[in-house]
Amino acid sequence: MRLPFQQRCAARRQTFSPISLLTFLSTTISSVTAITFTPVPAANIDLSQLGRVALAGDFSGLSLYQFEGQTELPYIENGPESLLARMPNGVFAPVATTDATIQTMCTFTRKDGTKDGVIIGGNFTSVRTPGKDGAQETSAVARFNPETSEITSLAGLSGQVNAVLCDQDTDTVYVGGSFVGANSTNALAWVGSDGWTNLPFAGFNGPVTSITKASNGNIIFGGSFTGLGNASTPSTPDGQVINLSTAEISGQNSATSTGFSDPKSIVCTDGAGGAGKTWLLQDGATGSWRANFDFGFQPTKLRLYNTRQDGRGTKTWRFTALPDGGIMNLTYIDPATNRNASCTSQCPLSNDPSVKFQDFHFVNIVGMNSFRIDISDFYGAGGGLDGIELFQDDIFTFAINDFNEPSCAGLPFGSAATRTGPWTVSPSQSSTSEYLTAELSGPITEESASIVFRPDIRESGHYSVNLYTPGCLQDNTCSTRGQVRLSGKMTANPSQSNFDERILYQTNDFDKYDQIYFGRIDATSDGFRPEVTMTPLPGQPLPTMTFVAQRIGFTLINSTGNLNGLYEYVPGQTFNASDLNSSAFNRLGASFSAGSTVNSLATSGDVTYIAGNFTSKTVRNIAAMNGNNPSPQSLNGGLNGEVESTFLNGTNLFVGGSFSKTLENSVEGLNNVAVYDTSKDSWGALGAGVNGKVLKVVGLTMNITSTTPEAVVSVNGEFTELQAFGGNPAVPVDGFAIWVPSQANWLQNLKFPVESLNGVLSASLLEVSGESLYAGALSSSTLGASGIAALRESGTLGNFPVNIRPSATSTGSSGVTKRDETLNSTSSGVLTGIFVTSNGRNLTVLGGHFTSEATDGSTIHNLLILDGADGDKVSGLPSNISSDSTFVALAVVKNLLFAGGKVTGTVEGTRVNALISYDLSSKSFNVQPPSLTGGGGELSSIAVRKSTGDVYVGGSFTSAGSLGCPGVCFFSTASSQWNQAGQNIAGTVSSLMWASDTLLLAGGNLTVNGTVSTFLAQYDAGKQTWDTYPGGRELPGPVRVLTAGASDGSQIWVTGTTSTGSVYLMKYDGSAWKTAGQSLEADTDIRGLQIFSTTSSHDSSDIIPHNEVLMLTGSVVLPKFGSASAVTYDGKAFQPYALTINVGNTAGMLSRFFTEQDNFFKAPGGSLPLGFIVLIALGISLFLMVLIVVAGLFLDKLRKKREGYIPAPTSMYDRGSGIQRIPPHELLESLGKGRPGAPHV
Repeated sequence: MRLPFQQRCAARRQTFSPISLLTFLSTTISSVTAITFTPVPAANIDLSQLGRVALAGDFSGLSLYQFEGQTELPYIENGPESLLARMPNGVFAPVATTDATIQTMCTFTRKDGTKDGVIIGGNFTSVRTPGKDGAQETSAVARFNPETSEITSLAGLSGQVNAVLCDQDTDTVYVGGSFVGANSTNALAWVGSDGWTNLPFAGFNGPVTSITKASNGNIIFGGSFTGLGNASTPSTPDGQVINLSTAEISGQNSATSTGFSDPKSIVCTDGAGGAGKTWLLQDGATGSWRANFDFGFQPTKLRLYNTRQDGRGTKTWRFTALPDGGIMNLTYIDPATNRNASCTSQCPLSNDPSVKFQDFHFVNIVGMNSFRIDISDFYGAGGGLDGIELFQDDIFTFAINDFNEPSCAGLPFGSAATRTGPWTVSPSQSSTSEYLTAELSGPITEESASIVFRPDIRESGHYSVNLYTPGCLQDNTCSTRGQVRLSGKMTANPSQSNFDERILYQTNDFDKYDQIYFGRIDATSDGFRPEVTMTPLPGQPLPTMTFVAQRIGFTLINSTGNLNGLYEYVPGQTFNASDLNSSAFNRLGASFSAGSTVNSLATSGDVTYIAGNFTSKTVRNIAAMNGNNPSPQSLNGGLNGEVESTFLNGTNLFVGGSFSKTLENSVEGLNNVAVYDTSKDSWGALGAGVNGKVLKVVGLTMNITSTTPEAVVSVNGEFTELQAFGGNPAVPVDGFAIWVPSQANWLQNLKFPVESLNGVLSASLLEVSGESLYAGALSSSTLGASGIAALRESGTLGNFPVNIRPSATSTGSSGVTKRDETLNSTSSGVLTGIFVTSNGRNLTVLGGHFTSEATDGSTIHNLLILDGADGDKVSGLPSNISSDSTFVALAVVKNLLFAGGKVTGTVEGTRVNALISYDLSSKSFNVQPPSLTGGGGELSSIAVRKSTGDVYVGGSFTSAGSLGCPGVCFFSTASSQWNQAGQNIAGTVSSLMWASDTLLLAGGNLTVNGTVSTFLAQYDAGKQTWDTYPGGRELPGPVRVLTAGASDGSQIWVTGTTSTGSVYLMKYDGSAWKTAGQSLEADTDIRGLQIFSTTSSHDSSDIIPHNEVLMLTGSVVLPKFGSASAVTYDGKAFQPYALTINVGNTAGMLSRFFTEQDNFFKAPGGSLPLGFIVLIALGISLFLMVLIVVAGLFLDKLRKKREGYIPAPTSMYDRGSGIQRIPPHELLESLGKGRPGAPHV
């Protein structure tokens, strides 16, 4: 059990556009230069022979796995946050993780210029650093050393830190929040190497939310306080009775006489003594009386009733606090002299009969859960006591009523708690007391359990009310802890108090508390009693929830000065209450209406900006103080609602909150977020704003249009939509958005490649020229892309000019589950794709379960055609096909597109099911193949036989039209009719693949020849018969996906699920089956397999050649890593390749790669560039031509020689006398005559 003075605060909580890897975050700023990330070995995938490459799936962001620490796990939503830095590829990575929110941070540069780390503050109780086991207990504030990544706890505070200001001039970190530390409340200073130091004014009587340094060097505090001061004791101290009646009481050397031997008999008595009301020691013996408790306390007064039974009595004694064993110093009034006295180890107790009891006050307030009274001397025959009572100033109400004030004390309104639900008592372990635990089953509602705390408030006044929550590590419930809702009644007249409903996390690792109310509380009376009600927050997505309740504390607050949310502190100056009104800031605060709050402060040059929830005659919710000008500036009258947060970037002050316009109403679109141009004194809109409250405005840097980072603005809050403006439609979001000032638009609206971020960003330290630090809970990726992305040969990612939106999951009657052997009909996103380049086309066809927008503005459902030859025109199918359809397989034969899956609809009055065909030339439906019916009526795979153009389909069906065709059938594009693919196959097919032009493979749950069960079968297209594939019957489960393992189809890879639910991955090498050497986790969901060649060799294995890797896509869960959407396997180990994120903080998934060319395998010995191949071919051709000519000449000469050929004379001597001239008419006159007949003999 932890002692009560060690309290902890509670927790909150088709023209590809390439994107280059972000490089702006290397190592340039001094405060974080040591933060480095380790690159992982490159996959070296060879894409050079594949043409265009696309990645399809269900995701909103995509990254290649390049650095250790990258993950695709969703961020934790039940409280924890992280200190974040950015990897060189732009992905956010945690450098430290806390169990609750990090609210603020600053870089502490000492007066001598040395760096002393980054101070972080929040409502956390622990910090974890990567690579280290366990959580380091750290309450509310810590120092992070970027040089070593070490976290140092700045112990001494209990509570929540909201603001820190690192001031080099005074060598001080000013800390504000809702906490206690040293002798201050809500404000404290960490000075150089001296540590915690009280400020001269002892803090504030309410929370501090912001701190800034004004141009004159003074420190400005803002918050919800009305004065300076500290916690105060009630005007009637020692008013709370500590319950001794439920303690474990024991005595040492107790008397044996009846009625006087029980040490518990002196508890809850009137001190009158007598049998059953007196405890005595044995005659002549010293002894002790001890009480052990199941809760901790800090006593301020002890009341003892001495016994006078038979002349006995206690003369001297001492009080020992346990378990520490310290003997307490006490003060008392001596009855004999009526003077103050003190004692330690020999405290006297009067034997005067007129002294009924004596009160002893504790000099030091010490926490304990047990104590012992040691009697060292006595009157008469022995010592003893007639009664004992213990009191404290602390006002607590415990969830366990045994720890509240005892009923025997006779108090009219003692502290108490009432509860409903399945509560049980949990041991205190390292906490201050035992507590109640309720294990709740979903759905979680407010009626699942509740507890109402009713304190014993005896004095009206201003109180701080704190909820104490035990840590979750001690009872191992961190994974099932959730959120709670608190409400309360503080005053008889509700208008005099404002208990805003609070929602808090209970996911703290160690004990902590949260301030849940600050303000007036009326004393308990017959007509009114204060109370606080705690229930689970309804609607939490938890199958089971652990709900805990321990105690609530009420602290009376004393104050000095007439302040109201603003205070100006002059460093080094002695505090003087009479000087308060000399400050223009103090006077501005004093002019605010009652109950005002300052939420944010920012200083730029001579101007300090004040924002919050306040009004006065001159300002409303936002104002500015300029240098020595005592009059505040109203900033065009201010805003018509509360400002929660600000971010100052140069001359632009970005603000967020609950407002819609300025009081002058001069600018439209100021819905909950706006920007004020300090140089032009004018307001501007961020688009048209958002549709709900903005809680945080935080700056960050991003690469938008170049490799040079620029400042952008994140907004977090209770909104679900970016409102439409200009030509931009409304965009649904989940409480997070980023405004890009250089583009005057939201990041979600930009049409070029940008990063993807989602989650919560609570604080940042910006260095636009280098690396920055952030705090929050984020999921991030290199590229923001929905459902489809391009992968370039250079290793960069790019967008397609389409806008994919996942559809709601289909809820058909098939009962298909995540690992159904045929079809993931519960999937959404892009599940398949194909590039079509035949006949001069440049089409990309995408299929799945999604919606998108066509170029003409119409809505596309589930199948999209992107025409790169027509200006990237986007179109879909006519509306005849049901929007509930899911397409999982695509193929193109000449001009016909075949698309199949879980598909229903009508085409020209004819019902279609599972498969449709679409004419790409006419851009219309042609005559449709008769429906596939029976079984599940679904298609899972299409494989086209290239030599014939026949379309083979596999799935869960029994008929094609009127033709019986179980599991596998083929559609002849020549005759436009269905045909049986053999007559000896039945079952459900998950995947088809042509191993050669005559051999078709089918994976699934199959039966061959009516009796032989197998998970993998082969079809001989020539013989038109099926047979089991070698070893197919011995596979551990139905084959879900298969792919070629060699270019000739003689080797294959398969994956599926065993009867026990585990995933297997195996290869047939032409002679035997081999299993992948490493196992995958049970939640693995493999959607695709593909062999890729590599650009460099890896260690060879007997299952994969040295120049290839196997790519697995889906959601692959690797031991010690978690899920990855794409994973490579080199025969020895798996390595993540691509990681995804998705909207709603859910897991992403890659369904498959698809490529323009299928050249996945390299020829033996490697390949040459195309240019060299062409030149070699030309050289060989020329050589062969020369060889043929020479050979021809030689053969012709040889033939003539054999036939006795004699060359004709070449002399011209007889040419003149030997040739007679023939007249032309004699030469030509025989042309018209027939050929003379054969000579007659």
